[in-house]
Amino acid sequence: MKPALLILPLALLATVPQAQQKRSRVGFVDVRQVVAALPGNAAYLALSKRVDADLKGKQTNLQQLITRANSTRTAADRQAAQRAQQAFVSAQQGYQQRLATEFKPLQGRINTTVTNVARTSGFTVVLDSRVAAQTALVIYANTQATDLTPAVLRAIKK
Repeated sequence: MKPALLILPLALLATVPQAQQKRSRVGFVDVRQVVAALPGNAAYLALSKRVDADLKGKQTNLQQLITRANSTRTAADRQAAQRAQQAFVSAQQGYQQRLATEFKPLQGRINTTVTNVARTSGFTVVLDSRVAAQTALVIYANTQATDLTPAVLRAIKK
């Protein structure tokens, strides 16, 4: 009686990984590439380019002020660096809101297209490939088998 009770849970545990592998497929889409190919993207891309340039300038200025504050160690330089950092964070937050507002109409079309392509291709989860790479969310992925970007680009152009 005891050996049968030990074997049954082990048999059940052995089937769990196989069941999960058949149901779940993770795919990746390069959202920036899709946005670039999307009709009606001009306003968003122009705003994004302006934001990137402005934030890059503010960041360069901030780095210079921090370097100077660290070398001189004066209260005035530290305060200037703090003010620049606060201005940078404030500008970044404001830009994020503006970009999100401008991206909203594009996002709906992208999400719908990605959803349709993923469903027809048998994928259950789709991630933005750049975000996954930047955050180290995914350590390894066979891009030939998981990259849905070409299929999404074809579907968007229809």
